[in-house]
Amino acid sequence: MIVATEAAPLTSSEIAALAAAWYRKLDVHAPLVELLPMVAEDGLEMKFPEATLRTQAEFEGWYERVIRVFFDEVHTVKEVRSEIISGGANVKVVVHWEASIWNPPAASSQRIKLDAYLTWYVARSAETGKPVIVSYAVDELRYDADSARL
Repeated sequence: MIVATEAAPLTSSEIAALAAAWYRKLDVHAPLVELLPMVAEDGLEMKFPEATLRTQAEFEGWYERVIRVFFDEVHTVKEVRSEIISGGANVKVVVHWEASIWNPPAASSQRIKLDAYLTWYVARSAETGKPVIVSYAVDELRYDADSARL
């Protein structure tokens, strides 16, 4: 459940901290118990190039799959721009992502390197009072010149 007007407005620093923690947890393939409190239980929508997820259970399935595909991940947050509005914040995120992938029977892995441009909507959780991701959309992927492709 998301609290709208009765909760304290979000701050840009809280949202930046959420983004940094989110990507740090993705880098280390943190247990789901650490990631699930960072996403909304109700009204969740996460749009990735390969799937749109609308529940925490769908997120769990997606996450369990991708941590078995990608390794040696490094996310570097380049930009977090927040527009604080009543009940939450519209957020633009730019993150540089590097990950290795091995496609059997290839003799070696390949390195993916790209900037991901994302749009998030963040609100304050009624249960914890902390910011949570309500919507997450990958708007664009810009590959580095020497990157493998997804």
